[in-house]
Amino acid sequence: MLKDKLALLPAVPGVYFMKDAAGGIIYVGKSKNLKQRVQSYFHLSEAHSNKVRRMVSQIKDLEIHPTDTEFEALLLECSYIHKYKPVYNKKMKNTLAYTYIVIQPREERRRIRVTHHPEEWEGGISFGPYTSSIHRIEEAIQGILDSFRIDCNQTSPSGKPCLNYSLGKCIGMCVDDAAREEYERIIDRIHAFFSGEDQQLIRAMEQMMQEAAERYDFEGAVKFRDRLNLLIPLQRKNQVIEFMKEDHAILCLEPLDAELYKLFLIHRNKVLWSGVYHAQELETPRTQAEIQSLLKNRLHERATSSTERPTRDEIDEAQIIYSYLQGNASKHVLIPKKWLSKEYEDRFIEAIRALLIFNVDKEVEGRDEIC
Repeated sequence: MLKDKLALLPAVPGVYFMKDAAGGIIYVGKSKNLKQRVQSYFHLSEAHSNKVRRMVSQIKDLEIHPTDTEFEALLLECSYIHKYKPVYNKKMKNTLAYTYIVIQPREERRRIRVTHHPEEWEGGISFGPYTSSIHRIEEAIQGILDSFRIDCNQTSPSGKPCLNYSLGKCIGMCVDDAAREEYERIIDRIHAFFSGEDQQLIRAMEQMMQEAAERYDFEGAVKFRDRLNLLIPLQRKNQVIEFMKEDHAILCLEPLDAELYKLFLIHRNKVLWSGVYHAQELETPRTQAEIQSLLKNRLHERATSSTERPTRDEIDEAQIIYSYLQGNASKHVLIPKKWLSKEYEDRFIEAIRALLIFNVDKEVEGRDEIC
């Protein structure tokens, strides 16, 4: 049975389920070419990891869900992993993979905590969730503390400097008022970085790295480089989280072939609507008017529904959408919520028209300003 299914796999985008003898789903994957990807598991290859070999030995059946585009496969893969929690998709299965950074207020000074449970720090300002392990996030935070020398190991003021002060890791906020003020300014900068308001933190650490290299302290420069490499993924995750909070919708145009295109209307992490059109059809005023009316109706329906804080699963799926639109050549336009009002109707109509009227032979322009 499995052998027959492998032979009949289509060479199209889609999602696949690997099942064990009991019919349980042990792995969910996606590919732009189901035939090539799924068959590759059953070819003897030294490139396969021990985990893949163990999984393949347990596969007794498979199920596929073809899609029109790789983008749809990406979205389905993530949602199915959250739904079924397959044993071999551990990264998305483990809820403890989600980590938060909390700036905790204290009587003497604010402190930074890394935790799986931000609600335990009453009054704290939390950022996340991040899918990196808690140890990796802790390493990133420690890199910030070391870079700015604000790693004070004294929990309460005593009039004497802490041990880290003698080691050069503390600027002296445990004993000096001016240092305490500088510490609070640095915490403000850290807050601005994780809230997406300002990137001075990154620029300051880049400057430290450059200065270390200029004085031939290459070991120090490497340390700053490694710290920056830990922070950049957190910066990208901040952008995704802020992107979701802004509550914009996205209209995306994906080519299926030389003549056919598929439109997706996306809100946060969900595809609200999709439709397939011929390229010439999209340029007609009648089709454009129909699409504009349909989009407005769908978005008005979404606007009246409850808007709760994004869940961990939603942020995972939004990460896929955000990364895909940032790195893919598809055309897309951001639709702010205010465009649904009468005041912005002309702007809404013009933006949709600009998306649908195009020359498929030309490279898409203006993508950077869209997202």
